[in-house]
Amino acid sequence: MSTYELSKRIQSFWKFLVKLLTRHWRSLVLLFLGVYIPLQIFGELAEEIWEKEGGFPWDVPILLAIHSTTSPQLDGFVITLTNLGAYWGVFPVSVAIVLLLAFRRQWRFLTYALITFLGSLLINRAAKLTFQRVRPSLWESPAPESDFAFPSGHAMGSVTFAIVLIILTWNTRWRWVTVIGGIVFAIAISWTRMYLGVHYPSDIIAGWMASIAWAVGVCLVIRPHRSQRRLEKEEEAATETS
Repeated sequence: MSTYELSKRIQSFWKFLVKLLTRHWRSLVLLFLGVYIPLQIFGELAEEIWEKEGGFPWDVPILLAIHSTTSPQLDGFVITLTNLGAYWGVFPVSVAIVLLLAFRRQWRFLTYALITFLGSLLINRAAKLTFQRVRPSLWESPAPESDFAFPSGHAMGSVTFAIVLIILTWNTRWRWVTVIGGIVFAIAISWTRMYLGVHYPSDIIAGWMASIAWAVGVCLVIRPHRSQRRLEKEEEAATETS
């Protein structure tokens, strides 16, 4: 191969690369912010717990500060609210969403929702069995739990649920209502887990990070808002520019 031919190929590749990166810069930013950074944070937390078999110096003080706000009247409200993050709320509504998407034959949205919901559940169970972190025992909880703590299943489930709803409503007028409502819901559910003394703050943060990375990563792969025809056209255009 001559120097001229090599130069032409390098120029052709460079043009293709620039056009490809320009076209997909939003996805790359989302990949960095929504997958890479959360995974890094989760990895740091997991490594610390795995190596030291303990918590962090800020775990207990935060729990004690939250516990100082408890009252018998608030206990009942918190127990009801925390159940909305699992069997009373997130689970039945998630099933309803899946059934509705199947009924409406929105296959790409359905695929995204199913993979995200089920994957989040499996990741949480696998992580709990891997790290086997014992739950806090700083006081007698009004709603005790018996399984492992890291990462928080309620935190993961509520954030996963919120992100799925945000993705499904992103191109509708309900976008920002879902964003704000989802954030408030996820924070409220996570707060109840610390209020009840069944999770350390690091369990909550790890659950948030794992669910964000998973839900965003699946979105980037499935691309639920793109039609199959549009995806095929984009692939053909990318091929032609090369």
